[in-house]
Amino acid sequence: MNHPLTIAVLGGTGAEGSGLAYRWSRAGHAVVIGSRDADKARASAAELNTLAGASGIQGMSNEEAVLAANIAVLTVPYAAQRPTVLPLREALRGKILVDVTVPLKPPKVDHVALPEGGSAVAALQVELGQEVRVVAGFQNVSAHHLKDPTHVVDCDVLICGDDRDACDEVVALASSAGLRAIHAGPVANAAAAEALTSLLIFINKRYKVKGAGVRITGLPE
Repeated sequence: MNHPLTIAVLGGTGAEGSGLAYRWSRAGHAVVIGSRDADKARASAAELNTLAGASGIQGMSNEEAVLAANIAVLTVPYAAQRPTVLPLREALRGKILVDVTVPLKPPKVDHVALPEGGSAVAALQVELGQEVRVVAGFQNVSAHHLKDPTHVVDCDVLICGDDRDACDEVVALASSAGLRAIHAGPVANAAAAEALTSLLIFINKRYKVKGAGVRITGLPE
């Protein structure tokens, strides 16, 4: 993927979604913020355009955003994962859906709480069927520094999915945002990345830091 894309960030009004949207916009991609509330999406897009000194980020309803995009990225809390995506099944048909979902269970978000069967993202792939190309990624990237263009995010992105070509596209998408992405196996392996998020939250609290991440060592540069 060496060409600009149109990326729909569903839940893009939150910290993680808006941070990724900001980085992709700076990389030259067209970005659409999606929300159940289109007015809220437009307000978030206006804030990001001001921050980026640009005007290319748009705000729309979730369905409008998916229909306008090449790739959709889901950045909502676990409780909103299925209610957000299932009504969009037809709009997502044939497209890549990057799912950033982590099954956190407040108030103990620093305790691993995977759903029955393992991965929340893998369960969504089963429910949507193979006509939606679900890829897990970005679960372990802290939102804290994403809107600082001078900050180098010292964290690898673990990419899991059953469609190899889709995974390749998401690896390239991460790279365009200044992040190193690593192929980490089938979508079932997303359970490991989902669990790691709770470990990183605990580490952040224990060591009083804001952006603990993971690095895969031993790979060629």
